[in-house]
Amino acid sequence: MGDSKKLETATIANGCFWCTEAIFKRLKGIESVISGYTGGTVENPTYEQVSSGETGPAEAIQITFDPSIISYETVLEIFFATHDPTTLNRQGNDVGTQYRSAIFYQDAKQKKIAEEVKEKIDTSGTYHDPIVTKIEAFTKFYKAEDYHKDYYDSHRSAPYCMFVIDPKVRKLLEHFKKDVKDEYKEK
Repeated sequence: MGDSKKLETATIANGCFWCTEAIFKRLKGIESVISGYTGGTVENPTYEQVSSGETGPAEAIQITFDPSIISYETVLEIFFATHDPTTLNRQGNDVGTQYRSAIFYQDAKQKKIAEEVKEKIDTSGTYHDPIVTKIEAFTKFYKAEDYHKDYYDSHRSAPYCMFVIDPKVRKLLEHFKKDVKDEYKEK
């Protein structure tokens, strides 16, 4: 291939992966966003198993990114800005451990950056309540079923997309405009 780009991986959970995928696929430097499950003990969990809230995995995304274009720190700043990291096991009406806020670090460098970004935002006064986001070692990631891919962009008129995901995407476009790929910027 001859491509000498050094790509990195980030694994994050901040509620429904339909929301998270829609946000992160719009960012410059993001090569891929895969919806899936991580942080549990069930091998190859299904959406139904995870949705039950009884199997342990979180809905998450795995991002492959080019750190020369977008830093891991920026990825995490956007992560914290586009969900409520102060609610335990909940994002809006989505309730259960599968919707927890968590960062699954790949190595010691990512762990250190995650702790620093979390502390910076927690002490900034951005949120009135303390951040409850867990920072955990990455173990395994299981790709979600294919019908979840590009859910938001394929179902824009669905009520969940209009009322839950649209505001998050608008917030991204407003607060992180310089980081958004041109094709997703509002004209």
